[in-house]
Amino acid sequence: MTLSHSQLLLDWYDRVKRDLPWRRTQNPYRIWLSEIMLQQTRVETVKGYYARFLDWFPTVADLANAPQEQVLKAWEGLGYYSRARNLQKAAQTIMNKHGGVFPSNYERILALPGIGPYTAGAIGSIAFGLREPAVDGNVYRVASRFFGIREDIGIPRVQKEIQKLVKDSIPADRPGDYNQALMELGATHCCPGTPACDLCPWNQLCDACLEGDADVLPIHEKKKPPKQVEVAVCLLTHENRIYVTRRQERMLNGLYVFHLIEEETQPHRVQQMLCESGFSAQFIADLGEARHVFTHRVWNMRILHFELTQLPADVQMVDLEQMNQLPFPTAVKTAVQEARKLLGGHTA
Repeated sequence: MTLSHSQLLLDWYDRVKRDLPWRRTQNPYRIWLSEIMLQQTRVETVKGYYARFLDWFPTVADLANAPQEQVLKAWEGLGYYSRARNLQKAAQTIMNKHGGVFPSNYERILALPGIGPYTAGAIGSIAFGLREPAVDGNVYRVASRFFGIREDIGIPRVQKEIQKLVKDSIPADRPGDYNQALMELGATHCCPGTPACDLCPWNQLCDACLEGDADVLPIHEKKKPPKQVEVAVCLLTHENRIYVTRRQERMLNGLYVFHLIEEETQPHRVQQMLCESGFSAQFIADLGEARHVFTHRVWNMRILHFELTQLPADVQMVDLEQMNQLPFPTAVKTAVQEARKLLGGHTA
């Protein structure tokens, strides 16, 4: 890419860019929030969460000082909850180490919890005009096709090569717009599979388009399929309340779930395992199945209702109103709906 190529892309971007709320600001907090939310999440989904999150936490200070449970509740349904936890940790770092002012230096942005090179580049270029690349999956795809990179882009050496090529192409006057234009191109025309090369502003310059192999780039090494895990989701009720527990494990840390048992879903065996865990429970009903795909594993869930015949000490039992205030992961959404029915509530 040369500066003329850059100008061609910017001219296209100025004509066709989508009107998105985070593109109407240079506030680093708002740009940062949007970039974190957009990781692994569709733009249309993010719009509503973005507005609501800013209503709850309009400033870095508001986010830093909020109870973590409230932050996770605001994030409920977006998934990948480590993003929300790191967002709050970074806000606290900004308050404690940077006097409440978002750092404008690339290295200091990169040092914040949960921020990698892509996010640091996006914030730095859009909010502060830094000439830093923001290379996400879309940009890796665009760049690999434009430059004709026909090696596995999972190789660190290849990634560094692409990052350097992109950085060298960034114009000094509009680095943020240029990075966003690359992302926009990858999201709208230079898509996975067969791209819309006829609509692309670079179709006369792109190596892959000219060679006719854009549909096979970028090259990815095949990943291992996610592990399949059988999970019993136990809805343990007693006197119109239900047992919940806050996850301490790394996955879904800080979120609330029902009693989970992995690798066993047969009601009689699950009942025995509940007894071994100190729960005295009677099996009531099989409420059906649900499935949730994580990055490296798949939960194949069976939702089982048990009535506690004796309430163990030191367990958290909640009624419907209390349950509705707790942050639950999307993974157990179907179980939450069933729990609401058991507690006499609607499923919406």
